[in-house]
Amino acid sequence: MSREKTYNFAAGPSVLPTEVLKTATSELLDYHGSGMSVMEMSHRSSIYQEIFDETKAEVRKLLRVPDTHEILFLQGGASTQFSMVPLNLMGEEGSADYAVTGNFAGSAAKEAKKYGRVNIAADTGESNHTRIPEQTELKLDQNAKYFYYCANNTIYGTEWKYVPETGSVPLVCDMSSNIMTKPVDVSKYGIIFAGAQKNMAPAGVTMVIIDRALAGRELPFTPLMLSYKTMIDKDSMYNTPPCYNIYMLGLVMKWLTKQGGVEEMEKRKTEKAAVLYDYLDESRLFRGCALKPHRSDMNVTFTTGDKELDARFAKEAASAGFLNVKGHRLVGGMRASVYNAQSMEAVVALREFMKEFEVKNHE
Repeated sequence: MSREKTYNFAAGPSVLPTEVLKTATSELLDYHGSGMSVMEMSHRSSIYQEIFDETKAEVRKLLRVPDTHEILFLQGGASTQFSMVPLNLMGEEGSADYAVTGNFAGSAAKEAKKYGRVNIAADTGESNHTRIPEQTELKLDQNAKYFYYCANNTIYGTEWKYVPETGSVPLVCDMSSNIMTKPVDVSKYGIIFAGAQKNMAPAGVTMVIIDRALAGRELPFTPLMLSYKTMIDKDSMYNTPPCYNIYMLGLVMKWLTKQGGVEEMEKRKTEKAAVLYDYLDESRLFRGCALKPHRSDMNVTFTTGDKELDARFAKEAASAGFLNVKGHRLVGGMRASVYNAQSMEAVVALREFMKEFEVKNHE
């Protein structure tokens, strides 16, 4: 089964722009006449420094990152940030607010409890995480060192449609699955972090955008490699960074700029998600899992309500070239991820396949 005959709806690692993959292929053996692949370059070389600096500049331009904030390219995935954030921000005898709206936010809160007091500002577990709490529901601690939330929940298919108001308490946000899909006022955040494997690059690099004023507060036992100050001081290069992934990130950022930037991505994501949600709202077989006001534009979760029928759909979809539509093991059902690199053609094709399946299986 060739790439031309398949549509990849994986939640991550996910589909990458074909144009980017072709560029990477053409430069794989010899980057710009250097006689080397980027995979082979020293991260201390001038030619790689150019790649690194260009990538950072592209990110800063696309998200309009203010000069007050540093951009870091780290390793360990977003899950390492579950530890890094409290280690650097909690402080001795400190506390933090966490909004638990899904599996990953729950894991982050659990990890943070190792380093200080955690106040659960909201927990949507009672509704099986099918919704996002309203601002008025948040039980905030004015003495918290930070407020933590996950902007988009890939497993449950929900997304925050607003930026929480927390007064003087810094916002920390996991944007792994919706970064670069819409404009963000970075100045409102103390820390934004994101694993790259949804909208930015192959798995292996994690981007952190941090207000420099928050660095240098780490707990005394913080491991060297988990110190934001260390990474800022060394420009993400205390040791060898994930060089090739940063290069790939740069290619995707340039592709995004050519497409019209995050403003155009916001327009496209809304249109793609609507293709599936509009059908789900009228379908007699399928139904969406998340509540309407809280639906994710990135991860469309749905089910027939019958586990055997869900399994049959996922199997037949894969045979027809619609890959990775099976839902996460925690919730079952189906999930179609429509990240930036996902085409409208793929989304429309999936909808038509769903319609055909419904005709054959609805009594």
